[in-house]
Amino acid sequence: MNPGDSETIHVPLLDVAANNRPLREALRAAIDEVCDSGRFILGPVVERFERAVAEYCGVGHAVGMSSGTDALLAALMAFDIGPGDAVVTTPYTFFATAGAVARLGARPVFCDIDPVSFNLDPDAVAAYLARAERRGGHWCDPASGARLRALLPVHLYGQCADMARFRGLAAEYGLHLIEDAAQALGARDRDGRRAGALGEVACFSFFPSKNLGGFGDGGMCVTDDPALAERLRILRVHGSKPKYHHALIGGNFRLDALQAAVLAVKLPHLDDWIEARRRNAAWYREAFRAAGLDEMLTAPTETPGCFHTFNQFVVRAADRDRLRAHLDARGVGSEIYYPVPLHCQACFAELGYRPEDCPEALRAAAETLALPIYPELGEAQRRRVVDVIADFYGRG
Repeated sequence: MNPGDSETIHVPLLDVAANNRPLREALRAAIDEVCDSGRFILGPVVERFERAVAEYCGVGHAVGMSSGTDALLAALMAFDIGPGDAVVTTPYTFFATAGAVARLGARPVFCDIDPVSFNLDPDAVAAYLARAERRGGHWCDPASGARLRALLPVHLYGQCADMARFRGLAAEYGLHLIEDAAQALGARDRDGRRAGALGEVACFSFFPSKNLGGFGDGGMCVTDDPALAERLRILRVHGSKPKYHHALIGGNFRLDALQAAVLAVKLPHLDDWIEARRRNAAWYREAFRAAGLDEMLTAPTETPGCFHTFNQFVVRAADRDRLRAHLDARGVGSEIYYPVPLHCQACFAELGYRPEDCPEALRAAAETLALPIYPELGEAQRRRVVDVIADFYGRG
């Protein structure tokens, strides 16, 4: 470890205040504009932000939602997914992905992940679908008989899943294709298309920890389908159109104007922030190599041809839990995304999965650790992270 002042440097996992500080006056002005207008629920500020996000993603429509979780819920509701249905997804993601499926009475079906990208493995999904049973004109889950309705891959940590493969599988088996892009605004696939333009509908989160984060919860659905966009707009206001007339049962999924105002100020800076994250990721990879840490740490890689936003920088680490304690004791932030795969969660025990059913997800849960990667992370802070890791492995 480098002696001297470096040992006094504290490195948080995320520094939201540092991200907001340069925009303080613009953010205050945007908030004041909303406060002076008295239009706090939907309205022109939300509509302007929706148009900006749709243009950014390269799609025709964006529908602001109250959170990323509610965006997922509304997308599933828009396809009438509910009891007796099944949705194929990943066991290695934030709980909301499968939680939204289960809240509607549908069955999450977990297929394993690719060990390099951590995303849902299309080969595992193809192998599962090959076992599906055809009943009454529909493909069904062989374990439960539930009708297979949708495929829900996640662009984990800021890297697009293999959507070309998933589009083919969705078409072959008659499944809706929903992107969980909560961590991936700005990510691009091999064809240069941005997350949000790769399925029938995509769901984003603007939780403060995201690369475009608000001052609270917020989310969005984006789609190229005008009829689907209109259905989502109706669903977010309790299924009402016109007011007090309900052809659908929806929910209160509206994006606040204050959040839209904050996010609209930040959106023009997003690409610069992503580039800073990518520079930090490249610096880490070279620093790990120079420190001789290659045998102890596996740094995240970018799928060839794709554009990774590094919303998280997640390594595989030998003796992960002791390393994390070592980092914490020396003022370096880290996080485990995710310590318990979804197929092992107690609330899904009735689905009948065994831990070994998704071995790569289980291994990732035991080995992975997220390190600081935010755009404002300085070189002295990055060096401190590497020095503390090298000290743990006896390479300092």
